[in-house]
Amino acid sequence: MIRRFGQIAALKPDKIEEYDRLHAAVWDDVLKTIKKCNLQNYSIYRKGELLFAYFEYTGTDYEADMAKMASDPVTQSWWTHTHPCFVQEKKGEFYTDMKELFHID
Repeated sequence: MIRRFGQIAALKPDKIEEYDRLHAAVWDDVLKTIKKCNLQNYSIYRKGELLFAYFEYTGTDYEADMAKMASDPVTQSWWTHTHPCFVQEKKGEFYTDMKELFHID
């Protein structure tokens, strides 16, 4: 079964260009880890400072896969570049999950 996720986040105004630049050339090993952690159809959209992310999870243990991603050294290094770009409402929270209201295939 596929779980769909929609998430929102906000960027610091002075970090928008940096975040765009980073995502124009995402590191290959980060992309490999995303796939190893059972995420697919991953997209990030931006309007001004607002980000919207969508992805599908195809695994059976989301929490374990997210822990595996968080423990990956290359992903940790990537996050040292991306995390400072975010406005954080709660410490350590970068993207916030949204409630899915409607879907049709």
